Amino acid sequence: MWTSFKLWRQQGTTAPDKGAADAASSAAATAAAASIAGLIAKLDYLSRSDIEHVRQAYRFADQAHLGQLRNNGEPYITHPIAVATLCADWKLDAQAMMAALLHDALEDCGVTKAELVEKFGTPVADLVDGLTKLDRLHFTTREESQAESFRKMLLAMARDVRVILIKLADRSHNMRTLSDVPREKWHRIASETLDIYAPIAHRLGLNQTFRELQDLSFRHLRPWRYGILAKAVAKARSRRRDLIKKVQHEVEAAFATAGMTVRIAGREKSLYSIYKKMNDKHLSFAQVTDIYGFRLIVPKAIDCYTALGILHQLYKPLPGRFKDHIAIAKPNGYQSLHTTLVGPAGVNIEFQMRTESMHVVAESGVAAHWLYKVNKRGATSLDRPDTKWLQSLLDIQYETRDSAEFWDHVKVDLFPDAVYVFTPKSQIMALPKGATVVDFAYAIHSSVGDRTTAARINGEQVPLRTELKSGDMVEVVTAPVATPNPVWLDFVRTGRARSKIRHQLKTLAQTESEDLGERLLIQALRAEGIENFPNDALEYEPIWEKLLRFTGSKNRQELLTDIGLGKRIANIVAKRLVYLLAEKGERPNALLLTRERFTAHETASRGLITLDGSENASVKFAQCCRPIPGDSIVGYLGRGEGLVVHRDVCSIAKRLLNRDAERFIGVVWADHPVRVFEAGVVVTVSNAKGILAKVAATLSAAEADIIHIDMGQGAALEDTDLHFLVTVRDTHHLESALRNLGRTPSVLRAVRSNSS
Repeated sequence: MWTSFKLWRQQGTTAPDKGAADAASSAAATAAAASIAGLIAKLDYLSRSDIEHVRQAYRFADQAHLGQLRNNGEPYITHPIAVATLCADWKLDAQAMMAALLHDALEDCGVTKAELVEKFGTPVADLVDGLTKLDRLHFTTREESQAESFRKMLLAMARDVRVILIKLADRSHNMRTLSDVPREKWHRIASETLDIYAPIAHRLGLNQTFRELQDLSFRHLRPWRYGILAKAVAKARSRRRDLIKKVQHEVEAAFATAGMTVRIAGREKSLYSIYKKMNDKHLSFAQVTDIYGFRLIVPKAIDCYTALGILHQLYKPLPGRFKDHIAIAKPNGYQSLHTTLVGPAGVNIEFQMRTESMHVVAESGVAAHWLYKVNKRGATSLDRPDTKWLQSLLDIQYETRDSAEFWDHVKVDLFPDAVYVFTPKSQIMALPKGATVVDFAYAIHSSVGDRTTAARINGEQVPLRTELKSGDMVEVVTAPVATPNPVWLDFVRTGRARSKIRHQLKTLAQTESEDLGERLLIQALRAEGIENFPNDALEYEPIWEKLLRFTGSKNRQELLTDIGLGKRIANIVAKRLVYLLAEKGERPNALLLTRERFTAHETASRGLITLDGSENASVKFAQCCRPIPGDSIVGYLGRGEGLVVHRDVCSIAKRLLNRDAERFIGVVWADHPVRVFEAGVVVTVSNAKGILAKVAATLSAAEADIIHIDMGQGAALEDTDLHFLVTVRDTHHLESALRNLGRTPSVLRAVRSNSS
């Protein structure tokens, strides 16, 4: 977060209260920006035909905005020209320049996309459409509208990065002229810029734009703090002028002695980065020691390391302050060597070493694709680090259709502070700070993440929630039958991992609910005397169409899913289906109808739902009574939550039975459940040394794994109740564990708890 001394001498005098000289200068700058001749003069990198197309776009925009004025009273066309001028500094192509001039035509002037396609072609129209905000009348709240606008902008940006470059140029000019806007709007616009647009600029490596947006936001959010800090920096600069000149002279002399070509530029932190450091670390201005720095531009990458050696011979380096962003580039493509040295008078000074091409990428990021040919021959734009993030937006959108949820996923990826880890094949991967093993697994591939069961870091097995550190070698263990765990959502860091997990969980839940719904409908049909479930045969299509019209469902899958989730009662749907089948000539089987009615209370009934523990989202085991295999159980079809299984002695289940008897269905345990189940245990003990360890050891010996322990909030008494949540296979396993606990010294009683 550096900017040149010269730039800050200009900005430092621009306090919140503008003088006449500043106003005159600003007016002159605006007049120059408004001149189409000034814009055309910057387009010398385009062909004559391209420049003519830009002129045509200008004439169309000028006509479209005729009569519209900016807040400062100037013609509105001055804004599109200023935006296009900023884009010209990035050497964007003719289509982008045309879109920059037309970017407000769709939103503010009633121009249609079809008109733009006809006059300027589909690519330009698509760029303008990607930049256009959505009509807020389509949304219920301002937040929903804003989230959908950002979703549209970011997806358009993922398909064509020129969209966000034009958008950032648009925001930059709006921030430069924010002082002309009513003061009550400053906070909202500046906050939005600081929270959203500045991080996007940083994520794409547009550091110059990033710094400017931050400082302009700071200036309007905290005008007095901005002014005071600007004066403090100006005073410090004047005091340290001799010191800076001395350092520059000594560095130039050292490189001249080494016979090495180098370009040296002085740098200092931006006002916002100084303010943020003071605020985050509770420092005074005098305690911020790394305000000043130098940037060294050298011919080749190897010269960066040579320059580092020369500097370390000249001044002593600070331990732990060396960073090699050349060997391991930042996620946004930034490359440089950083080192902090103790200069004259004990002042800490940061030096950055980079090549000319690295410098262009560092300042302009993704825009360097047009500014400077930094790509290797044969490499595509998608190979660059700064565009991989854009591609991930499309993946997130595929799983996330809700705009607010999409924006939540994207926000966590906007800040590129990264850790660098290695795959078992020594490939380097960059992940956000705080990323976990699960984030790493999903960064490799979604199928790897979905099937993750365990992980090793540097050869040692670790929990999946373990946060990664730079230099870790991470190995993921997968299993073909594994599925994502909802608990992962509590600790994953990346938007990609979060969206993939949610998408997979929704898919699994829908599939399981559909299967459950079909089983429930088959059971209800058998109770009505229909043995054969209507299949997908052509002869049953009219019946399914009539049934879907009756229920209001879109398709058969949605109807079965709604039954599985408890949104529809299987008995009601079955009765309607029986009526439709009767119209077709299929009558209930009297023998089946009689048998089902007389055996509905017995486990022999073929209509019962069998549970083996493999059910995930579609079946829940009530926490009020925690049923386990061997218990007598009942099933309650909750509204929208699928099938909830209770013990038949559960008081809550009994209350539900009195209120919603039609929602209860028969359920039984499978002969061989496939997993363990949770059960509550209360152990009353005499307070003695090491008693908790003895109880835990007894449970462990009984193969009852402890999930949770609750010892209460009060001080331990002579007799104390310990509440355990353990995993067991069935009631026989639980009874065995309780008997073992009862034989343990100092244990007075061990019983199964019943929360209800």
